[in-house]
Amino acid sequence: MIPYGRQDISAEDIDAVKDVLQSDWLTQGQAGPRFEQAIAKYCGAANAVAVSNATAALHIACLALDLGPGDILWTVPNTFVASANCALYCGASVDFVDIDPRTYNMSVAALSEKLERASGQGRLPKVVVPVHFAGQSCEMTEIRALSHRYGFRIIEDASHAVGGQYRGRKVGSGHLSDVVVFSFHPVKIITTGEGGMALTNEPKLAERLSYLRTHGIIRPVQAPASSDERRSNEDQHGPWMYEQIELGLNYRMTDIQAALGTSQLDRLEAFVARRRELAVRYDALLAQLPVICPWQHPDTNSAWHLYVIRLRRNEIELSRRQVFEALRAAGIGVNVHYIPVHTQPYYQRLGFCVGMFPEAESYYQDAITLPLFSKMTDAEQDTVVAALTKILA
Repeated sequence: MIPYGRQDISAEDIDAVKDVLQSDWLTQGQAGPRFEQAIAKYCGAANAVAVSNATAALHIACLALDLGPGDILWTVPNTFVASANCALYCGASVDFVDIDPRTYNMSVAALSEKLERASGQGRLPKVVVPVHFAGQSCEMTEIRALSHRYGFRIIEDASHAVGGQYRGRKVGSGHLSDVVVFSFHPVKIITTGEGGMALTNEPKLAERLSYLRTHGIIRPVQAPASSDERRSNEDQHGPWMYEQIELGLNYRMTDIQAALGTSQLDRLEAFVARRRELAVRYDALLAQLPVICPWQHPDTNSAWHLYVIRLRRNEIELSRRQVFEALRAAGIGVNVHYIPVHTQPYYQRLGFCVGMFPEAESYYQDAITLPLFSKMTDAEQDTVVAALTKILA
């Protein structure tokens, strides 16, 4: 089976993890801060906070922005459920903005129209979460302009997009948002096994993100005291002192994961370059088939986490399910990204229903994710295309 995604682990990665396993610190040592600093430097962001997974990053980003009961978060239906669930974890409400029919990212036109209506109804969102689907950045300049006009905060869900660019800057720089979130799941561009990162340029947000991932605990700086104060407090206060100042969570990343991530980061550019080669090659190989290849906005340079085609169903006799199952039977590990969040049973119980976001629903009916990963060979890609060609013939 050729999988739709696969990690690329080198001898250097293994050595990095082995070094941590043979050290005194498996967690809360120096590997975590080193990984944070390396990611922040790579992206051009001021601060990075490593966490156990991207869902955790989304959750504490919402908490750090004071999202709570009575507030609303907007995201897109074409995403994994975590992009919406993070609001519910905070007691807030969720709504969705339909997608652009070409990029499959949040539609700026739909967002603008929905914001205008919501403004008149007094129902503006506190947070908007644009999702950089498949590795291609959303139109962040336009979304940022709308945030200034309507007063919402922005969390970029860039789980697919580490290594991508928008208008010549790295995704993750955070210059057009409040927080950027990455994922390091094994099928993503680089991996820590499980893991995530929240990046921000706001020092106070970075500080809050840091202690929210650690039970809301800080270690206070001890101010110099007089001799009498020292004597009276010496049994109550000392180097062991910590204070819980907020209800946080245990979302820390281990040193084992961080060491793997730092090692992987050395090859990020090579990983993305190979994915881009494969995407260009797919475009050429699929040109004569009844499928729609991914369209790329001229302002973006995708990290190519996913390569998603859409079937031209009016030109073929098979259903999407039949094509999917035939590819799986041929040893091609295709997938579908994503079932629109608002059609999930849980969200339907919240009042959402089929028909509310037609672009996302139309996209979902046609979409198939083809295999794409940095270790994929040309021969494997040829096998994928040959199988698809045979099935669609």
